[in-house]
Amino acid sequence: MKRRQALGFFTASAALLLSGQPALASAAGPADQGPPFRTTSDAAAGKLMLMGHDPVAYFSQNDAVPGHPAIQADHQGVTWRFASEANKAAFLREPTKYMPQFGGFCSNGINYAVPWGAGGGPNTWRIYRGKLYVFGGQASRDQFEMDTEVNLQRAHYYWDSEIAGSNALFVRYKRLVFRVPHYKTDAALQAEWETKRAAGTLPVMPGGKQVVPAAP
Repeated sequence: MKRRQALGFFTASAALLLSGQPALASAAGPADQGPPFRTTSDAAAGKLMLMGHDPVAYFSQNDAVPGHPAIQADHQGVTWRFASEANKAAFLREPTKYMPQFGGFCSNGINYAVPWGAGGGPNTWRIYRGKLYVFGGQASRDQFEMDTEVNLQRAHYYWDSEIAGSNALFVRYKRLVFRVPHYKTDAALQAEWETKRAAGTLPVMPGGKQVVPAAP
């Protein structure tokens, strides 16, 4: 029976690879708040979130603040680091309030169903509608914000339908081969961004204040 189940799994997986269609989501707790997680490591932690930045400080200080290795906590199998004991306590009281969306992967990557890089440092994060989103770099954030609402809808769809609870490496390689229908190269996205910047039509202009539209 186990052999048949395993064979069925690999057959279904191969079919998904060939078709490029989204896989069915598996149970992973609240949407956008569960595994897989994007982590790094250092001498004090093997699975460190947000590259060691304090998740609470984004909200309380509107800044990317490095945490201290001596002030950290484990939650959902990964390590979170904080700048103060007060921030650690706040996180442990309400972890889902402060956790980054999409497991801390680059939100623009999830927009293309590719769980890969992440950020959390200066210019690689944004709080939008009360949620923390991180990006693989400033260019990724800029490109995502050319149409934040549409890109968020796509990112949530791909996270829920094929990334949440999955093997991130498997999904990444699948989607690097079988691109999503709206896929654009980095060069094309950057050219589009530059054109809109020159015309003054970017929703978020460099150096300007982010304007969050009213909830629909």
